[in-house]
Formats: sequence, C-alpha cells, structure tokens
Amino acid sequence: MPLIFKTKAQTLESLTSVLKTANIAPIYIITSNDWSTKKSNCIKNIIKFFGNKKLIVRSSSKTEDCLEKSNAGAYKTILNVEVKNIQKSIDEVFNSYDQNSELDEVLIQPMLENVIRSGVAFSHDQNSNSPYRIINWSEGSDTTKVTSGMGGNIWQQAASSPIEPDNKFKSIINLIEELLIHFNNMPIDCEFAITKKNQEEKIWLLQVRPLIIDNTRKIEKESQQKIRLQNISERISSGLRPNPFLIGSKNVFGVMPDWNPAEIIGIRPKPLALSIYRDLVTDSIWAYQRNNYGYRNLRSFPLMINFYGLPYIDVRVSFNSFIPADLDNHLSGKLVDHYINCLLQKPSLHDKVEFEIVFSCYSLDLPQRLKNLPNNKFSSQDKESIMDSLKKLTRKIIDPKKGLLLKDSIKIETLRKRRKLLFSSNTSSLEKIYWLIEDAKRWGTLPFAGLARSGFIAIQLLKSLQNLDVITKNDFEDFIGSINTVSGQLLTDKSLMDKKDFLKKYGHLRPGTYDILSPRYDEKPELYFDWGKKTEEIKQSKSFLFSTEQEKAIGKLLKEHQLEIDTESFLKFIKSGIELREYAKFYFTKNLSDVLFLMKDIGKMFNISLDDLAYCDINLIKNLAFNATNMKDALIRNIEEGKLNYEHCLNTSLPPLITKPEDVWAFNWPKSEPNYITHKSVTGPVIDYKSQTSLKGCIVCIPNADPGFDWLFAQDLGGLVTCWGGANSHMAIRAFELNLPAVIGVGEILYKRYSNAPKLFIDCSSNFVEILP
Repeated sequence: MPLIFKTKAQTLESLTSVLKTANIAPIYIITSNDWSTKKSNCIKNIIKFFGNKKLIVRSSSKTEDCLEKSNAGAYKTILNVEVKNIQKSIDEVFNSYDQNSELDEVLIQPMLENVIRSGVAFSHDQNSNSPYRIINWSEGSDTTKVTSGMGGNIWQQAASSPIEPDNKFKSIINLIEELLIHFNNMPIDCEFAITKKNQEEKIWLLQVRPLIIDNTRKIEKESQQKIRLQNISERISSGLRPNPFLIGSKNVFGVMPDWNPAEIIGIRPKPLALSIYRDLVTDSIWAYQRNNYGYRNLRSFPLMINFYGLPYIDVRVSFNSFIPADLDNHLSGKLVDHYINCLLQKPSLHDKVEFEIVFSCYSLDLPQRLKNLPNNKFSSQDKESIMDSLKKLTRKIIDPKKGLLLKDSIKIETLRKRRKLLFSSNTSSLEKIYWLIEDAKRWGTLPFAGLARSGFIAIQLLKSLQNLDVITKNDFEDFIGSINTVSGQLLTDKSLMDKKDFLKKYGHLRPGTYDILSPRYDEKPELYFDWGKKTEEIKQSKSFLFSTEQEKAIGKLLKEHQLEIDTESFLKFIKSGIELREYAKFYFTKNLSDVLFLMKDIGKMFNISLDDLAYCDINLIKNLAFNATNMKDALIRNIEEGKLNYEHCLNTSLPPLITKPEDVWAFNWPKSEPNYITHKSVTGPVIDYKSQTSLKGCIVCIPNADPGFDWLFAQDLGGLVTCWGGANSHMAIRAFELNLPAVIGVGEILYKRYSNAPKLFIDCSSNFVEILP
C-alpha cells in the first residue's frame, strides 16, 4: 500500500520499517504541545534515547514539504548539539516557525559520522516534469553545503537511460527508484548522505518530500522520453563521424562556440525565433561571410542544428570555417582536430574558443601562441605556413584603403534606404515580411557578420598588445571604455531627446531580439523607462589615448610583423571594428523587429494570437507571401506542429557541450568560467529585471547578452550578471563602455544560484562572486 507524505519527521518514521535501499538514523519527535507542557520530561527522554551523542535538531513544521509548496530551508536546523544545550536548540527551532501550531514538531537525530558525500536528489526535472534523475552533491563532511544553496556538483540521467550510472551514483539512484514505488510514482526529492567506515560505504536518507512541479504540464512517460533521446543519440552518432566534405576526424556540439545561440535566442527558443535566426544567420549567411573574408568555403553547411528544438553549433563545421582558404588540407585537418582536442580537454572554454583555442587571425602574439602547438604533430614548417596564411588573410581585412570593413559598413546604408522605400509602398504585410527578411540577410546580417568578424579581430589584436606588455589590463579596459557605440548613445539620447524622437530611434529594441512575445520599447515604453525623470548625469565614454612610447612600440611591432599598416590606421581599425559591429547590429535588428511587429497583422487577419504565432516557422510566412493557398489552414497546421515540437524541446535536457552519444542519456553539468568585465567591485541586492521597483544600485540578472536589454543601463545599476554571453558579447562591450562591474556568461547552474540570492558581492578584479544573506 502506497505511503502518503506527512511532516518531515512522520514521513521518515513511516519509512523506517520498509526502506531497503538506505538507512535512516534513529528518530525522536517532539510535538509543540508536548514541548510546551512536558519540557522536562522531553529532555529526560532525549538523554535516555541518545545518551551523550552529538545531535542534530531539525525543523518539522506542518507548513514544510506540502504538496502545493515547499518551505525547504525556511526554518532552523542546528548541527552538533550537545545534550546540555538541547533545550536551547529545540526552543530556537520552534521559534523559527512562522506560526506555532500544536501539530508542529521538532525532529532530533544523532549526527552522522564519517560523511564523505551528501546532497539532494530529484526524481524529475522540476522545470519540465520530465523523468530525469538529478543529483546535486558535494564531497566532504558538510551535509548542509548543497541544501543551504552554497553550490556543489550536478549530475543527471534520463530515467529511460540504457546506460548504467557511475558507481558513485548507483546507491542514490536505487534509493530514488524505491521511494517512487513507496509514494506511488509521485515526483519526489530527497536529501541523502553517504558515510564511509572500514572501507564500507552506507547511504542514509535524511529527508524525502514531494517535488513541487508545474501542475499545468503532464508528467512525461519514460517510454516517450526514450524514443526521443534515442533519435537524438543516433543523430549525434552520425554527426560525430568523419565527413567527406569536411576536414577533421572528430566533432562536438555546443550551445556557445560560434554565433552563440544560447546567448542570442536562448537554449529553448520558440519555433519562430529559432527559424528566424536560422534564416538570417546560421543556415548560409555565416558561411558566405567567412568565405568572403578569406576563410574556407563552408557555404553548403548549416552552422546550427537542433535536437528537438534545442539549438547547437556543429563545432567541426565552425572550426573548418576558421581555417584560411589557402592552407593545405592535411595541415588544416590537423589544426581542426587539435582545436577539438583542446575543447575536449577544457570544456569550460566553449564560450571562448576564438580567444583561447582557435587561431582565426594574425595577432601580434601569434608566433608565441603557435609555440603551444605540440611539436610531435606540428613541424616548424607547419607553424610557419599557418602564420603566413593568417597574416595574408588579416592584412586583407585590416587594410585601411581596401579593407572589407569599409565595404561592409556601406551596405548597412543600403539596408536603411531599402527599408524606408519598402514602408512607403502599399505592399501587403506578408510581402513586407518577406522583403524585410531577405534584405536583412543581404544588406544586414551578411555585412554584420563581416563587421562582427572585424570586431573579433580588433579585440584579439588589442589583447595581443596586452599579452606582449605593450599596454596594461587597465589600458585595455580604458580603451574599450572610450569607444562610442550606437547603443551606447542611448543614455545620452534618453536625457536629451523628447519621448517621441527617442522612441523613433530606439523603439524597435526589445529584450529578446528574436522573441515576438517580448514587447518593443515603443509598444510598452512605460515598462522600460521612467519618462517623468530626467537622467541626472549623462554617462559618456571617456576619451583615451595611448602614450607616445606605446604608440612607438606598436609601430615597431607592426613593421616587425609586416602587417603593412601604420599605427594610426591600426588603432583606427580596432576602434572602428568594435563600433561598426554594434552599429550594424542596431540597424539589421530594425528589420527583424519590424518582421515581428508585422506578424501582429497576420494574427489579426486570421484571428491567431501572438502566443500561437510564436510557434510558427518564418519560412512558411515567407512562402505564403507569393503562393495562393488557404493561408489560415496552413498557419494553424504549422502552429500545431510547432507546439508539439516545442513540447518535446521543453522535455529534453542536454549538456552545454555534447562530446559523445552517451551524453544524451547522462552527464555532469560542467563548471563554467565566467567573463569578468572591468576591475571594479560591487555589493548589492539581486533584483529581477522585470521588477517594477527601482533598479538603482542593484545587481540585475538577465538570461543573455541581448542588445534589447540596453534599457537597463538607464537605471543606474550597481552590477550585471548574465547567464549566457562571451567576453566580446554586446553586454560585455556595454559594461566596458560604462565601467560597470559585470559577470558575463555564468552558465545555467551559477545563474540559478545568483539570480535567487538576496544579495551578491562581485569583485571583478579577483574573478570572484559571493552570495550574501
């Protein structure tokens, strides 16, 4: 007969006689009524029951571990209590309850000795209700490290996995499976500890409670999960094999290594956002740009694939595209395999591949960096060939008269003119959407991709000066801070412009650039700005000049490395490369934002809500513009298919870096290496960016480094944390501009901890974040 959940203490007590896969320490329960009327008897009985053992006094309130909500961690637990202090400890625990009831209890147990591992285990993914066994654990004797929110490691495995779990987790998995049987397959989470004495390990159940899940979603069956994960596993197996049209024998898939889908559209984008990003960038435009700039021709290869809607970069395709076109195949193949090996050895670099792994341009420290290539695989001649090819490619890009940077910046003007012409015509909303997308590709994202490439090269050239001790870290940051970007002008314009003119210029921006459900600035201006309040101080970029000695040293290096450019033009390229990247992004996203805005007309035409339109595919919308068909039926079918696919997406959990088919079934969440911007520190309360209260002085957490979040900088923030984003992302550049302490790209695990913290201390100079009470 299934058990039912009661209080923490009573639930543990009901398991003592039936649990086979774990131990439960001796239990003594004191009710609030007994404690208030028979306190001395209670103390005598505790001493008689436990003797002189050290005890743990635990909360067991009737308001904890309910089916509707969990108050886990809300009430006191006191460790290592000596018998002489038992009365004081019990009083403290009872006093920590919001409202004492006669039904409230305190649970007393002996402290476990020789603990080597402890944590929390879940039967299901709390976000999706999918059957994933998730273990959050820490090594060592502190049994409260994980439960108090201080960190730990996370491993998860699909319940349908055909792969045996690691020996470290077998006993915990067995415990979860038994508890599911006892509680009639109700999703649960439990606290556990593992002790070791005389080489024998024992697992102890410390607590079990119902897992609070989203009751609006069904709990997925393991059989459904298995079919989907098997399909993904087979697709990954195929993608890891050698490809006759690609160099390199290995492959991995990641959410951040190139064009960063996790940063730009999120790890679970709705189908409309995913399809637009593919069409605008990752299906073909990205490859045209790379080839135009002198890299290998990858024009028939999509850069991004998706596993039931979860977008991933095909890393071998990406690494192929960073190889100069004139480098021979044999050497190129060795380079690609070397890059992938580096990523496999240090997965935390998945959002820094172009700065830490790949040689994508000639930088002034390239000869030193090439020395790190293993001599047993790369000869001196190989390294010389790589250097020569990259030098030729880089000269072409940075040439002050014929450089591709100049040509690409001109194309943005064409985009602006064509957009104005399009909106002055009487073409239908469907046709406008078609041409806005097509123009955005040819005159927007294609040149933007080139300008972004120039921006990456600019940062690498600047970093190489720092690595060679020509400039300091402070010089690097001050130079970046002196750059004026179009989005950086937002703060000044907010102060000087009237509301109408400001929204005419910036109204197309929205947090979540590709998300139709995120309102534009001009749709809900009051949501983003306080129009009754003038900005007290206009934050402008500070001017910065390198010293005469530094400029001479730079000029000398440019001659030694034969880059065929003078110091003034070199520094101008670096500055322009960063500025023009942001300029191009600002203007191509106008086309994109207008596409999403015009989708409203489509919705009104066919009585389809914006919520539903988020599930359609942009390619269908484009096809409808020039085909006679039953548009409403086609849209509704497409939306229903999109909803089904998105449900699969929500039910699927994969690691940020997939290196083998087995990763689909079980994986450790990797530790991230965030990007710390500026060398400042800040302490402040953590606040959600959607909060209607003042953000002044607060540390704001946002999911990605999207330019639509620029409105935040008008709020006089104390600091910024993003889940996804690289060192050269939009938000990193903006934080440098404003000298704002920021931690960019902390990853999902740290982001959950930081965004749920009451207060943070951020020290960017020491690469340190501390959660404060």
